[in-house]
This record gives sequence, C-alpha cells and structure tokens, in this order.
Amino acid sequence: MERTGAHGGKRLLPRLLFLAALSVTPWLLIFCLHFSVFDGAPPVGSPHQSLVAVVSDGGEDAQRFFLEQEEQLRRLPSARDVTTTTAAAGNDDACEGRYVYIHDLPPRFNDDILRNCREWYQWINMCVYLSNGGLGEPVDNADGAFADEGWYATDHFGLDVIFHSRMKQYECLTGDSSRAAAVFVPFYAGFDVVQHLWGSNASVKDAASLELVDWLTRRPEWRAMGGRDHFVLSGRTAWDHQRQTDSDSEWGNKFLRLPAVQNMTVLFVEKTPWTEHDFAVPYPTYFHPAKDAEIFQWQQRMRGMKREWLFTFAGGTRPGDPNSIRHHLVRQCGASSFCNLIQCRKGERKCLIPSTFMRVFQGTRFCLQPPGDTYTRRSAFDAVLAGCVPVFFHPASAYTQYKWHLPHEHDAYSVFIAEEDIRSGNVSIEETLRRIPPDVAEKMTETVISLVPRLLYADPRSKLETVKDAVDLTVKAVIERVKKLRKDMHDTGAGASTASGANTNGGVQSS
Repeated sequence: MERTGAHGGKRLLPRLLFLAALSVTPWLLIFCLHFSVFDGAPPVGSPHQSLVAVVSDGGEDAQRFFLEQEEQLRRLPSARDVTTTTAAAGNDDACEGRYVYIHDLPPRFNDDILRNCREWYQWINMCVYLSNGGLGEPVDNADGAFADEGWYATDHFGLDVIFHSRMKQYECLTGDSSRAAAVFVPFYAGFDVVQHLWGSNASVKDAASLELVDWLTRRPEWRAMGGRDHFVLSGRTAWDHQRQTDSDSEWGNKFLRLPAVQNMTVLFVEKTPWTEHDFAVPYPTYFHPAKDAEIFQWQQRMRGMKREWLFTFAGGTRPGDPNSIRHHLVRQCGASSFCNLIQCRKGERKCLIPSTFMRVFQGTRFCLQPPGDTYTRRSAFDAVLAGCVPVFFHPASAYTQYKWHLPHEHDAYSVFIAEEDIRSGNVSIEETLRRIPPDVAEKMTETVISLVPRLLYADPRSKLETVKDAVDLTVKAVIERVKKLRKDMHDTGAGASTASGANTNGGVQSS
C-alpha cells in the first residue's frame, strides 16, 4: 500500500506539479502565440508570468521541467514570424510580377548626405525636418485646423527619405533581383543637389551623381535591362537637375542629363515638359496617416465643412517675373467680396504657419493655384486635402504632371482658366466660378475629397490596411512602365546594351 503520510506527500508533490505543468503547457503555448500576434510579447500579468510564479514555489523537478519547456518555446518562431513567413509563402502568386528589389547603396549616396543637414541652407537647420522618418515635427494644432494625429510640419522638398522609408515596407520586396519587376535606387538625389546649390563649383555639384552612375552600371542588376527596370527619386523639381553647362554659377547639377540616368524612370515633384523618362509624383503634404481610419475621418470632416467663400488666393506676387500672373490674381481677389485673400509678403510670419492656409482652404469652394517659381505648387495638394477645388492657369501645373495620381477628366476635380486670358483682362475669375451650378460645384468638391488617399504619403513607420497612397500608385505605375519596356525590348530582339537609345555610361548627353 502506498504511504500517504507527510513524507509521502512531499515525494508526491513534485510529481503533481510536473503533471500540472505538463497539462498547462499546450494552453501556455496557445496563449503566448495569441498575445504575440497583437503585442509581440506576453503582457504584464499574462498566463505565462502567472505560471512562472506557481512553478517557482514547487519542487526542483517542476522548475527544471518548466525551464526546459520555456527554452523550447524560445527556439520556436514567434507567432508574428510564423504569420509573416506564411503570408510571404502564401503571397508568392500575388507578388508575381510585382516584386521590387532595392539596391543596397553605399551610405555616401543616402545616409551620409543626411549627416550634413545643418549645412544645406545658410538660414535654416533642416535636420528638424528629418525627424519622425522624414515627416518632421508634429504640427501645432491649437486652433483645430488639423486632426490630433498624423499631421507633421513636412518640408515640401523632403520626399527623398519619406519615399525610401515607404519602399522599405513595400509588401513585395525581394532579395533576388532576377525576380524583380523593378529595381529601386535609394539615392537621395534631392538632398544631394540642395547641399551644393550655393557656393559649389560644377564638379562638386555633379560628383555624387557621376559616382552613382559608375556604381550602378558595374552591377549585374543593371546589365539585365541596361537600367530600364531601375527607378530613382528626387524630392525636388526636375529643373534642379538640368544644368546645361559647366559654369559654376549655373543652377543645379546634371543628374537628369546623364545618359545612364535617362535609361531609368526618374521621379520628381515636378517633371520637365519635353522628356519621357521622368514622371511627377505629388508633393508631400502635412498629412501622414498611420491608419486607414485617420483618412476616412478626415474625409468625412471635410465633407461637413461650411464653405462660405467662393474662392481664395493664398500666396505672394512675383515682382521680378514678367510672366507671372499673380499680381492679377491679387487684384481680382482683393476687388471681390466673394474672395478671401491671404497675401504673403517676404518673411511674413502668418505664411510660415501651416494652419493659416489649411483653415482658409477648408472654408473655400475654389482655390487659385497659379505657377510660382515653377509650374507646380505644394499648395495645390494642400487645397485638395482641405476639399478645395483647385483652379489652374497652366496645364503643366497639374494636367501634364501627375498623370498617375489625378483623373484624366480634368474638369471633374478642377477648373482651368488660361494665363493669357488673365493677362489680357478678358476673364473675370469671380464670374467664371459663379457660373458653375451649385450642384456641379458640390460634386467637384466630393471628387476632390475622394482623391485625398491617392495624393498623400502614409506614415512610413506604420502600414495602411486597405488604402493605397501615393507610393502604392507610383510603384504600380513604374512596374507597368517597366513591363512595357521589357516587352518592347523582347519584341525588337534588343539586348540591354544594344537596344536603341541604350545609355549605360555616365557621360552627359550632348545638347
């Protein structure tokens, strides 16, 4: 007969604890996997921690058993790893034809450039605009013009880091370039050119671009299509990369004129009108949502705005530019009781505060968007974000630029008034806009608000679930372009180095 006295109970206790631990281990595994899906680690007070406390009070056998089980659990992939691996395996077919390979560039082409951010401009420290993944610091929302989350003081020429960060979370990345539908080159071309715009000689301005081309054209990934499957971005306009001569005083560098670069798909916030290998992507706005719900809530809020002004102009004149029509817009807007004029003079503080414009745009039906220093303006995208229908005066301000992101039916989301009609005084902006029927204007406003997701750059530190932002649309369009180029090369039987127009060297295209 088995003894049941005090000494027998002591010998039985470790066995009972052993059986208890064995019975709860499957439940422990389920709980750990369950919580790791959401939090990545067991929360405070989880079943995992409770079991540790219980077993630590038992015998040595139970403790040793638990430690062995814990070690085995540690060796297992986490639920998040399992989910990622399973998703990757399950998405093979979904990613076929959509894979992107990202070049691992030497840091001198990206990270090292950022280290010089204090010196880019003499009058401002740009390093603050590189915080939060390139989004900048959160905006002050004291007056309620923005939402409480997702809004940052983003520099309008700061897309280099934002786009690169978003590409790193692209759902179909591959480490095998032979499977890639396109190849991304994370060269910070915009930040490179800006650090040499003032006080540098021509050779210094071009140095990084030439070194990049030399590095790329030696790579096997380049030889596959002579670089035609590569794409690269500058967060500035194409005009900053179009220097025609070697004069030290001439603006910008020759990046876009290098033959090898002309083989790639090159992205800018404003393209040149006469070239076919560069494409425009939206300027970054202040809105960088981390969740789908933030976008939907903002759109709903803009639909409910009372738009008491018919039209508005926010900006300054260009006294030294004889081709500018801005002084005509200031005059017409100032003379109309239907227009809200926000005139910006050099250094005026109100025009340096993002909420100044957003608040005005939110209360206006139509926003005038004339050319500025170049054809395009970030203001046009801020206006769309606020549900204000843009009024353009030159086709290159939007229609010939953002073909991947804006509807082909221009009159569905905008109004066009030719610059020549404004200069000649033949057109009244007020009368033109008042002739638009109210129901048509309302429909245009709704169309503009529906465009918001396509024109924004989501927070690169998170990931949207169902909404496709500007990066998603851009990558899709690039892949479609590369697919067509690949087909053309196949149909003509041309190899990467012998195809018509194949430029694989770093020399400057003769002009």
